[in-house]
Amino acid sequence: MFRNIFLSAALLLVLVSSCTQKKKPSLSGDEPVDVQDFITSFELVKPTYEMADSLLNRKEKDSLLISYKIFTQFIPDTVLFKVFGKNAKPKLYILKRVEVEKQETYLFVKAILAEKKIIYILTFNDDNKFVGSMPLLKLDDNPATLQYCGIDRKYSIYINTTLKKPDGSVSEGKDVYVFNSDVKQFILILTDALDDRIKEVINPIDTLARKNKFSADYTRDKMNIVSVRDGIRPDKINFFIHFDRDKGECTGELKGVATFNSATSAIYRQGGDPCSLQLNFTASSVSINEIEACGSHRGVKCSFDGTYPRKKELKKKVIKKKSSK
Repeated sequence: MFRNIFLSAALLLVLVSSCTQKKKPSLSGDEPVDVQDFITSFELVKPTYEMADSLLNRKEKDSLLISYKIFTQFIPDTVLFKVFGKNAKPKLYILKRVEVEKQETYLFVKAILAEKKIIYILTFNDDNKFVGSMPLLKLDDNPATLQYCGIDRKYSIYINTTLKKPDGSVSEGKDVYVFNSDVKQFILILTDALDDRIKEVINPIDTLARKNKFSADYTRDKMNIVSVRDGIRPDKINFFIHFDRDKGECTGELKGVATFNSATSAIYRQGGDPCSLQLNFTASSVSINEIEACGSHRGVKCSFDGTYPRKKELKKKVIKKKSSK
């Protein structure tokens, strides 16, 4: 009898416990969740925590997906717009969480849209309010580079890049940030520049046709060029821009297709790219005007704006054959 009473009590306890236990919310749906559930959905890890760029190509489980609606419930959508463009909705995935006792909580998120892949760090204060973010690592298309980022035991955020050069030597670069709660920003405290500067630009569209009257090279020097070649239709042109100013402190590069909107002006716009440029031609120069932010193609403090003189095309010498008598 006592055994039956004991078993009944144990069963009742299990039932009560299962009923009162809070179900873990899903971040992949549209139902609102509270901020505590949002934060604790990220697995807690202790620093040092490090991520390599190969993580950006890893296929994640659907259970780690964060819906855009849930994400923007706590983080302003402008965080994503700055990198992916206005109204863009990349796929967002949970990575890990690092906590500074009685201070900040850092969440690491992977964001993917087409070929653009980013690791973000998001910061919440001790009241669980969002206070800052930074794109931490962006996948590049250079097979010679290896990137990795992370947070160390002193809660410094670092981004490291190694570059294997054609001669077999290796160059390394590093940036270190700390979060400043007063200004709510990540502050750069150390930088070791990657020595990857080139001495002369290789023009990737040089061999294309140049029958259009504006198809030419417009140059200031070997490191600052605008190259224009014929497009697939008369109203389109291929272009390549590379600039390197202030001893490498301000650099940028963009290759694309522009469409003429007047007799002397062409516009670059491409789906998925927030960048927009206008190329204004004269008989002797081209002027570049950055219409919308092209931050993903240049340095933060730079601009594509500038005027480039047209380079005179060398005429090929025609060698006349001597007539034989």
